Amino acid sequence: MDSQNNSSSGIRVLMFPWLAHGHVTPFLELAKKLSKRNIFVYLCSTSINLDPIKEKLPREVKFPSIELVELHLPSLPDLPPHYHTTKGLPPHLHKTLAKAFDMASPDFHRILTSLKPDLLITDFQPWALASALSLNIPVVGLMLGSSIFVVDALKKVTGASFPLRCNYLRDYPNNHDLTLGDRILQSCERSSTILLVRGFKDIEARYLDELSVLTSKKIVPVGPLVQDPSDEEDGNDAEAGRIIEWLDKKESSSVVFISFGSENYLSNEDREALAQALLLSKVSFIWVLRSPKGEKLNLKEALPGGFLEMVGERGLIVEDWAPQKKILSHPSTGGFVSHCGWNSVLESLSFGVPIIGMPFVFDQPINARLVEDVGVGLEIKRDKNGRLRGKEVERLINEVVMDKNGEEMRKKAKDISRCLREEAEKWIDVAVAQLINLCGK
Repeated sequence: MDSQNNSSSGIRVLMFPWLAHGHVTPFLELAKKLSKRNIFVYLCSTSINLDPIKEKLPREVKFPSIELVELHLPSLPDLPPHYHTTKGLPPHLHKTLAKAFDMASPDFHRILTSLKPDLLITDFQPWALASALSLNIPVVGLMLGSSIFVVDALKKVTGASFPLRCNYLRDYPNNHDLTLGDRILQSCERSSTILLVRGFKDIEARYLDELSVLTSKKIVPVGPLVQDPSDEEDGNDAEAGRIIEWLDKKESSSVVFISFGSENYLSNEDREALAQALLLSKVSFIWVLRSPKGEKLNLKEALPGGFLEMVGERGLIVEDWAPQKKILSHPSTGGFVSHCGWNSVLESLSFGVPIIGMPFVFDQPINARLVEDVGVGLEIKRDKNGRLRGKEVERLINEVVMDKNGEEMRKKAKDISRCLREEAEKWIDVAVAQLINLCGK
């Protein structure tokens, strides 16, 4: 590692996200934007997270001032290197990965000592912030979740009530020694006078203000940090081509896209209820069916008997991976059945597509309620046992894709998309000015 790299601004920033694909990707997008503004960026993560970036980010071409830095996790018997990411990680290993990540703090301290960056940008790693502060390196937190989620997590620590009631709200699973709220609180306390937030005031103004009060920090939105569809990682070029060719044959806004991220898996009962809804709705669809790494899904067994034959050309089943941003940006896509992870919410709104929320865990239930309250989607109501009901899902798909109410949601989503295109770079310019000021440059 070369600690002597310089940019014309004289600022060198080390960026250090949690090991989730949904954290690394927006960190990379922010790194690109900082790089274009003459800030040198080191992006630090595990090899399994950095390898795809190395293929898409040749240093000598578009972003010469981004350098990838590998973090070495300790060797654990249940966690080989290909599991040093949450992408495709079997659910029972999430706590093991979090433990290994926390155990990597000595290696991270070595990286900080070697690089001597002017600034550290990280998310909810209190030990990373503490390590930087021990070396007199200023730190800035980058909040990747929705502001409403961060406010909720912080209020859980203080015992305060929260204004939104969600249809399907469970406590956040805790994979670390500290609760999520405690980790966020410690990260906020150790951050500098500002906090960067992945979001924008058009749908979050109230919660951005509340977050500022709770943390006593200046909140600086940096926009959606959504990757351009043309830069999207193509897991399979032939499959991507097949999907886009299929979409090209469909009418405008007539297709519903169904995907639940890289870390959520449907139960057999929920998968059957969703299949029933799609049979009843008659809407064209693309459905991404995923299984954890090492497990193979048999479509004939996973779906109701005769399902594939009954839907025919009206539906497209895709296994494991699909080019989500290319699909959402396609004019034929009219709705998105989503788990409502913040990444997916921001991607959908960036391309003007209304959302049908089907949340699982973490921030997803609160995000789903926010989407409905803002008027750019609807949240699926489960039964008292937390199960999906096929008729309810069918009703919402039809409402969003085919009804007048859906047209109004689509118009509002497209208005937000237009605003994001017009304002996003201005938000980054404001953030860069804050970072330069913080570094005293």
